[in-house]
Amino acid sequence: MAKDTEVYRVLARKYRPQNFDELIGQDALVRTLKNAITSGRIAHAFMLTGVRGVGKTTTARIIAKALNYKGPDGTSGPTTGNTDDCSLCQAISEDRHPDVIEMDAASRTGVDDIREILDGVRYAPTEARYKIYVIDEVHMLSKNAFNALLKTLEEPPEHVKFIFATTEIRKVPITVLSRCQRFDLQRVGVDLLTPHFMSICEKENVGADEDAISMIARAADGSVRDGLSLLDQAIALAGKKITAQQVQDMLGLADRAQNLDLLEKALQGDMPSALSIMDNIYKNGGAPSVVIQDLLDLTHILTKLRAVPGLEEINQALSGDQLKRAQELSQKISMPSLGKTWQILLKGLGEVNTAPNPQSAAEMVIIRLAYAANLPDPSDLVKKLKDMPSGTNGAGAPQQGSPQPSGVSNVHAQDFTPPPQGATHMNHAGQEIARAAPVLSVVPTPEPVKQIKTMEDLVCVLRKHEAYLVAEQMYHFAHPIKITDKEIRFRQAEEAMPNLSNDLSKALREITGQYWAIVVAKEQGGQTLSEIAEAKRLQELADVAQMPIVSNILEIFPEAQLIEVKKIEPPKEDNNENSNDVTTH
Repeated sequence: MAKDTEVYRVLARKYRPQNFDELIGQDALVRTLKNAITSGRIAHAFMLTGVRGVGKTTTARIIAKALNYKGPDGTSGPTTGNTDDCSLCQAISEDRHPDVIEMDAASRTGVDDIREILDGVRYAPTEARYKIYVIDEVHMLSKNAFNALLKTLEEPPEHVKFIFATTEIRKVPITVLSRCQRFDLQRVGVDLLTPHFMSICEKENVGADEDAISMIARAADGSVRDGLSLLDQAIALAGKKITAQQVQDMLGLADRAQNLDLLEKALQGDMPSALSIMDNIYKNGGAPSVVIQDLLDLTHILTKLRAVPGLEEINQALSGDQLKRAQELSQKISMPSLGKTWQILLKGLGEVNTAPNPQSAAEMVIIRLAYAANLPDPSDLVKKLKDMPSGTNGAGAPQQGSPQPSGVSNVHAQDFTPPPQGATHMNHAGQEIARAAPVLSVVPTPEPVKQIKTMEDLVCVLRKHEAYLVAEQMYHFAHPIKITDKEIRFRQAEEAMPNLSNDLSKALREITGQYWAIVVAKEQGGQTLSEIAEAKRLQELADVAQMPIVSNILEIFPEAQLIEVKKIEPPKEDNNENSNDVTTH
């Protein structure tokens, strides 16, 4: 007969917190919930949000047990302490109590699934004090499902509590959030994870180096569950003693060291070594896109260490030696170079992901990095320009502020053309000059802006400087009130753009180089330019209609309408200069 063996439970389930005191890294949440339960100020709905593995579902179960706790004799009330002596709470921990319903919204997203909840809400709990609905990944519910839940969520029966958990809080409708008491669960820091994992190793009778556990805690990235999964893997790998070298190999930190070598060689401009390392990584199965992503992460670490040299905590799984090496390397590279490296790698990552041959694209990124490493920093260039003699600007051009030839304006320094070697020039007196005069590129002075005294002047200036949209808005929808020096006051029609005054102020500042006071008033104001033009057109039509020939035509054709008047110039007779004939239309 085969001997029964106990089914192994992973560490993330075995050491799951069972009460508020066992939760780590969530002090604000624990303090708030304890005070609420003690004082009886218990909300009807809770929204728990945070990254994966920080304890959202665990907290939901703890809340359910705390609210339904009855003690060993079934007479106790809600508690904030230990609930192990309550059979009802034990059933909730094992997810088998009928009054605490857990639902995964990722697999049950429809309105029919929510309707099942709504149908059960009206019935009182069978045994527990409260009927509690725990909906995980609630952001996955459909829009109709959320809408169906709103009314019940706003005014649920006294015996019903809702607990929602989500990693995507922004996908939850605000109408749902406003009906819940929200708690943001924080990432758990390395300083809390390391002693927590060490205590678990002691309970499991496994020895561990503190450096090894620290690497696991950093690799967890704030997630307790991820860290326990890594610790489980490390125990399976190491057996009775977890060492730093074993964890480094398990997490692939040896590859991280190789990537650090690659980045260092590229930033030093050592192209042969950098390409050799890149080729070696590729032969060993490294994906080019992953390599570039790792180089981006390392650049981020170096930049943080450069900005804050004494920074102790880096959210990356670097070993102690690698972190020390990164700190030394960060002090050898200037901040502009790190910024330039980040931009090159960020652009290169997109190229690698879309290139037909990713390895070739990755090598091109490394070559680009190596060449960029030999370029001087902008700060060094500025310093060199400042150290140059005061009479030159580095290109043999006269210093700014030197006198210019009479009648010449806007002379550009780059337009000075040095004469060929040994060139000569004769002056007006026939004397030979040893060097030719520089060739100047003369840019004509811009035509001055017309003075703005009327609305016609304003629209003319705007059109002339290609601010057509603002010009047409002012033409059709601005009722002028007052236009003075640097101030324009008008009433804006309802059809105008809402930000017309801001656009007008910006356009005038760009055109004139000065600030204008733009006032939109509620006074009546004068007619718009379009209204004036329309009135002029109608008056012109009326005048033409009074002409005998036109009035006769309108009488003969009563349905005819006078729409437009066009002035047509008579044809010119080039061969008869004394002709006085006039063509009438």
